[in-house]
Amino acid sequence: MFRAVHAPNHPEQKPASFSPDSRQAWVRLLLALLIGSIGGVGMWAVVVVIPVVQAEFSATRGAVSLAFTLMMFGFGLGGVIAGKITDKFGIVPAMAISIAFLGVANTLAGLSTQLWQFVAAYFLIGLGTSATFAPLMAEASHWFERYRGLAVTIVASGNYVAGTIWPPLISSGIERIGWRTTHVGIALVCVSLMSILVLVLRAQMGDDKVRNHANAPPPRVDLRLSTNTLTVLLSIASISCCVAMAMPQVHIVAYCGDLGYGVARGAEMLSLMMACGIVSRIGSGYLADKIGGIPTLLIGALAQGFALVFYLFFDSLASLYLISAMFGLFQGGIVPSYAIIVREAMPASEAATRVGIVIFASVFGMSFGGWVSGVIFDATGSYAAAFANGVAWNALNVGIVLMLLIRSRMNSVKTGPGFAT
Repeated sequence: MFRAVHAPNHPEQKPASFSPDSRQAWVRLLLALLIGSIGGVGMWAVVVVIPVVQAEFSATRGAVSLAFTLMMFGFGLGGVIAGKITDKFGIVPAMAISIAFLGVANTLAGLSTQLWQFVAAYFLIGLGTSATFAPLMAEASHWFERYRGLAVTIVASGNYVAGTIWPPLISSGIERIGWRTTHVGIALVCVSLMSILVLVLRAQMGDDKVRNHANAPPPRVDLRLSTNTLTVLLSIASISCCVAMAMPQVHIVAYCGDLGYGVARGAEMLSLMMACGIVSRIGSGYLADKIGGIPTLLIGALAQGFALVFYLFFDSLASLYLISAMFGLFQGGIVPSYAIIVREAMPASEAATRVGIVIFASVFGMSFGGWVSGVIFDATGSYAAAFANGVAWNALNVGIVLMLLIRSRMNSVKTGPGFAT
């Protein structure tokens, strides 16, 4: 008699069920990009509705801009919370919570009868949107080894894809059915489409566990700074660049309305800006692989300041389209560069926490920048001073990054020429 063979007894098959950089990894990446592109609507809907909400509630531009500020604060805070949920329970439960928040919060925004209710709803929308950015980037980093940087920047592009496709749709919805019904429609789209995509992602992942990086190689860049000091410097730089970045991104729609071009033209410029941002965001991953995260960040910061200066001197319709395209093409790779620098210069065991802190700082910068630009407009009656404020903050960012670059070049003499690879 032959001994019975038990088919399930193949322990070696489970670890081999998934390989980094495999076709399955790219399928997961595509699903993550689609999820981020849909869930990222919360970051851009408020930008389009600022003028109509201001008119309906007879509020100041600064008061309405507070909705963007609290949305971004919720986005940053939610990123930390969703990151912890992802680390402990996986990305699927985090995304399920995100979907619930987006559905409920967008519905509440559409039903709001007072400005404070609208603002509070956008804080909840920020919490829901947060899981589609930093946690998804962290999760994608476990699916790739050779193309990890590219994968992270592709997932990070999800919110720019959202910024490309959503503003024209929302603008059209406002014209046809009003901003309230448009928000309810957003809730339905997010809940239905994201639920399907997350279920497919769950099926793709199965029982796959998050990798740990305890045995990862040491940092490649020696800045001769403590981890805490570098975190503080990167956080200040991140705040500075994002205060500057927020001016066009948050107020371009309202700016076009003030100039008489109409809200729809501003929504088109925002969409164009985000489309160009996708190109630079993904391209920054390739560039950072060649020259390192710090030089890539410096190039982006200098270029962003260059575009902001153009806004000060040109305001014709054609020039605004061109400058908005330039701005998107220049600044899209800035935020992912901070994550790359953390991975290059800090221990891998602390990377997730440090990236979370720096990204939260960038969110604070976007929040403050969006709000203060509205306040400056209320005080001066134009956006000229707000653009100048952005240029000043951008200069601070350039100064910090330039200092880090000098330190990295000085220490590379001792650590070898391959520090930026």
